[in-house]
Amino acid sequence: MDIQAGRVHCGRLDGGVLTATRAYDIGGPVGVAVPCAEPGTGWALAVKDGFARLAEDGTVTRLVTGLTSGQDQMNDGACHPDGSFWAGSQAIPRAPRAGLFRLDPDGSVRRVLAGLTVANGIDFTPDGRTMFFVDTLPHRRLEAIDVSSGARRTVVQVDGGNPDGLALDDEGCVWVAVWDASQVRRYAPTGELLATVELPVPRPTAVCFQGSTLVITTASLGLTDPPAGSGHLFAVDVGVTGPPARGWCDGVKG
Repeated sequence: MDIQAGRVHCGRLDGGVLTATRAYDIGGPVGVAVPCAEPGTGWALAVKDGFARLAEDGTVTRLVTGLTSGQDQMNDGACHPDGSFWAGSQAIPRAPRAGLFRLDPDGSVRRVLAGLTVANGIDFTPDGRTMFFVDTLPHRRLEAIDVSSGARRTVVQVDGGNPDGLALDDEGCVWVAVWDASQVRRYAPTGELLATVELPVPRPTAVCFQGSTLVITTASLGLTDPPAGSGHLFAVDVGVTGPPARGWCDGVKG
């Protein structure tokens, strides 16, 4: 995702080489894309003020609008094992008015969390019972949230930077991109720091897996003299596998 450019990039990663295949212009900021569960039917998106669907031919269909206003915009998200698509917003300028929203397979949407500032990384355990989640500011916390009860616990208070996007690996540990720390960190569900990936750029933004390869997005946004490589993608074999992205079920297909 190129958020501010409003562009979704597609490509193939093979043998450490990324081959770009297509870029889609969405017509406004786009925070995250998740695959639709039915192969070949495109992606669900969190866009400026809600949710949309992107077909493989480039057609964009708005699904939900009005979730944000003013400069605020939708940000990161992921799919729950039940096929629902969860995505949060960020407040611009920063204030505790952002939220986390759930788009169900039938197209209905509801607010799951309120009073957030920058809703960011999110992923779920395979049984769907626990959500790992980051509200980046002001607390810089990685939390585990019981999906049924809403009970929240702090996994770790992140220091040295701002926690951003995240992904769970197949061992149940959490990989977190840490903005302004030049690092991606692997935490146990109990909060113990298990591993650190050092990067040559200061602002990693999100992570995902292709087998044991961790793909890391970065940003140049806000840097007056960005180091070479800022805004590029990086990949590293981390010795542990992670699952592919879950798909959104649209209630008709998948």
